[in-house]
Amino acid sequence: MRIRPAVKDDHPALCAIDTVAAGDPTRCADIAGWLENGCCHLVQIDGEVAAYGVLTRHFFGHAFIEMLMVGASHRRRGLGAALIGHFQAMCAGSKLFTSTNMSNRVMQDLLIRAGFRPSGYIDNPDENDPEIVFYSPLKPISS
Repeated sequence: MRIRPAVKDDHPALCAIDTVAAGDPTRCADIAGWLENGCCHLVQIDGEVAAYGVLTRHFFGHAFIEMLMVGASHRRRGLGAALIGHFQAMCAGSKLFTSTNMSNRVMQDLLIRAGFRPSGYIDNPDENDPEIVFYSPLKPISS
């Protein structure tokens, strides 16, 4: 497994593993924007793109995992946890947030295992499915 920053040439592979992109062409445009902004990282297994994540700094000036997507054929192999750990290491010494729908128990469980704590919720982004905000209490960088 290799985690690296995603580049423009990765766009087709990222769209191919994104289950939302198949039914929503705006997701491929979102991916292009994340690539252009340099905030997308991916996981490769044997040279194949298997997962990706997006780390932005638009959440009240703090780091925020905006997207985490693992290709359907690569799920339940620790790739999501590896990406989260990668982002936690990138943000050592600062605050890291993310969110997921209340209905997404798999992601909630993954976040709890990664040391995140619930930090509130937001009603109405999705009809009848509140967004739970999570916070990773990161350890300060050792001097």
